[in-house]
Amino acid sequence: MLYLSINKTPNKMKKIVIIALIAIVGFAQQANAQAKIEFKSETIDYGEIAKGSDGVRVFEFTNTGDEPLIISQVKSSCGCTVPSKPDGPIAPGESSTISVKYDTKRVGPIRKTVTVYSNAEVPIKSLKIKGKIFDETKSVLEKTKS
Repeated sequence: MLYLSINKTPNKMKKIVIIALIAIVGFAQQANAQAKIEFKSETIDYGEIAKGSDGVRVFEFTNTGDEPLIISQVKSSCGCTVPSKPDGPIAPGESSTISVKYDTKRVGPIRKTVTVYSNAEVPIKSLKIKGKIFDETKSVLEKTKS
């Protein structure tokens, strides 16, 4: 009787080990499934634009992963920059945009950061906007001094 129970234990252990390995492999494969965000450009250069110009620019991106991409939040480094994120998830292989509106009534250089929070492989991504806004009502000499 003792021999029989000892003999059955290794078979039960083999089954448990096999089930555990299958579960681990299945989990590992699912853990590798991930959304990935790839931007066409991570910096937008406004160049030199006149005060009061259209301040809306767009960051284009694609989900190059194999899971839906969910952008949970988009924040700017100051109140003069207003970003807007896409609604809903972006399917694998699909593209979308994040639009950014800068307040062009502020004269001077533009150097701002827009931070994107998502479920992507790299969950926090920093985007940059840069440029310079000049006042057309100033003379050429006044423009060069600012």
